[in-house]
Amino acid sequence: MWLQQRLKGLPGLLSSSWARRLLIGLLLFLIFYWFLGADRRFRFFDGSVQSGGVAGQCLQAEIHRWKSLVERGEGIYSTPQEKVDTPFVSGNGHVLIDTDSNRLWVASSSQAGSGPVHQTEYSPIVGVHLPGKRVEAQATMLWFRKGAVLSVRCVLPATSQSARDCVTIREEFIAHRSRPNVCLQRIHINNPSDRTAILEVSSETPSFASKFSSSVEKVEDKEFVLSSGKVLVEKNRIVLVVVATKKLNSRIQVSAKSEYTGSVLSVVWTSEPIEASRLEETFIALRDGAKKELGELLRANVDDLVVDHQQAWMDLFISGVEMRKITDSHTPSSHTVNTTLYYILSSSTAPLLDRRLSGEEHAHLESSLNYADHCFSGHATMHAENLWPERVSSAAQILQLVTLWTLTLQKRGCKVLVAAGAHGVMQGMVLSFGGLQFTENHLQFQADPDVLHNSYALRGIHYNQDLINLAVLLDAEGKPFLHVSVKPQEKPVQLYACEAGCLNEPVELTSEVKGHTFPVMVTQPITPLLYISTDLRHLQDLRHTLHLKAILAHEEHMANRYPGLPFLFWFSVASLITLFHLFLFKLIYNEYCGPGAKPLFRSKVTSVSEDGCCHDAREAA
Repeated sequence: MWLQQRLKGLPGLLSSSWARRLLIGLLLFLIFYWFLGADRRFRFFDGSVQSGGVAGQCLQAEIHRWKSLVERGEGIYSTPQEKVDTPFVSGNGHVLIDTDSNRLWVASSSQAGSGPVHQTEYSPIVGVHLPGKRVEAQATMLWFRKGAVLSVRCVLPATSQSARDCVTIREEFIAHRSRPNVCLQRIHINNPSDRTAILEVSSETPSFASKFSSSVEKVEDKEFVLSSGKVLVEKNRIVLVVVATKKLNSRIQVSAKSEYTGSVLSVVWTSEPIEASRLEETFIALRDGAKKELGELLRANVDDLVVDHQQAWMDLFISGVEMRKITDSHTPSSHTVNTTLYYILSSSTAPLLDRRLSGEEHAHLESSLNYADHCFSGHATMHAENLWPERVSSAAQILQLVTLWTLTLQKRGCKVLVAAGAHGVMQGMVLSFGGLQFTENHLQFQADPDVLHNSYALRGIHYNQDLINLAVLLDAEGKPFLHVSVKPQEKPVQLYACEAGCLNEPVELTSEVKGHTFPVMVTQPITPLLYISTDLRHLQDLRHTLHLKAILAHEEHMANRYPGLPFLFWFSVASLITLFHLFLFKLIYNEYCGPGAKPLFRSKVTSVSEDGCCHDAREAA
């Protein structure tokens, strides 16, 4: 009864203007509260998280420069708002730095194709922290073309609440590409506040049960930390690891409105799998080698080391795969392709960059790049999801992927390229992606004509000391065509090309910027879509050896292959539609004109004729 009375009085209550205003205000508040979302609500009402937002503003300004690189497919980044579940690593085939877990992976062999498969208990990253901080925000970027992991941290001191006082700590982690034993951590600290910032420097100390131990030694009157440990491998053998690291002070003092720049150089020497009886002599040899190399590095300019590293990575990415337009779900994205290429190269040695290589050995490896005999045989790997995985979540999965790629390339005629290291592996992956294969006299493009609805480009294909770019493009009507260009060189290009069947006279390829276009022709039986050779006569003779039944344009081939549904299907559909409408017409007729039909309009007097048709009779006036 009480509730009934209250409900009866509700209209009178709402008739009051102040009550209506209060109700509208409450509704607006609830809508605003719901729109903020759980995370934003927490930030809005909690003072401590509001200060985290200040550090986040500083971080957004720092990572703004990364966005253009990511949009171009040159890297990926992870922020507190946009978490990326992918390993951030830097490697050179001899060592691999996993920045997520702060662990070092090493290889037990310098042979090409054997990646850093042994995880150690050594922590290669030195920690830099601001004690007494109020809040900290961090973002990390994996930069493919520079072979580096970048980290930015914005730290708000406990004595401040303004974004202008955020201390920015930028770090860069690299495993040097052309110096396989060298790891480098660069540190840059910016203190825009009015107070001096004192940061603590610490290394992760080995646990009591760890197989690593550390000691402080001197080289040329400079202190360094010598760490040594072992990794157990099969057959009770041991891989010995010795790391010599430049020693930093335990504190870094950055004056008000000033900056600090420093670096941590490390040299990693590893042994082949050895017996336990050889530990002492092997340790002495590794220790002496690491000390000597660290001494040389301490005399070198760190900026020059970084430039050499970056240039080596940029030279590697002269070759590659560029995804331009994807029209289906099972073709790898540009992000997937670039990430896979980077992970494989990070785990591959580069003997062509080895300074100890003789001129004759260097020339031999380069020649294998310029003509990779019979690589890549078989169908294209573009749609092989296990070779181009959309998601890789750990360093261990990277090494499994490296093993699978190495095995695939070796079994498909690319052993020579795998032996050439990272440069050869890149060539093999590019050739495999599009179905390119070297034969004794030419390079052929044998992609499946049925999957040319995607647009992509294969760049930097080595052939006879020239670099070829091959692209599958789509015209305004969506029809595919091939575009071939050659990188300009000092000497003239001597390459020729012809489309499927080679019925037309081969075209001489030049280094013109506009390149050359070829139609996509499909032969019966299926043969390669394009031939490229240094021998004009070979291509002219090739047409007489193919023995083709027919040559069709790509659209004709697709029309023949997918002619549509058969005539019987469409006849059945049309018959069903016709029968349905006839049945519907009969129902309507019976309803209004059949026996016992209801009148269509209401009237005062209704009469029914003898034949069953309905009519109205008006009442006489």
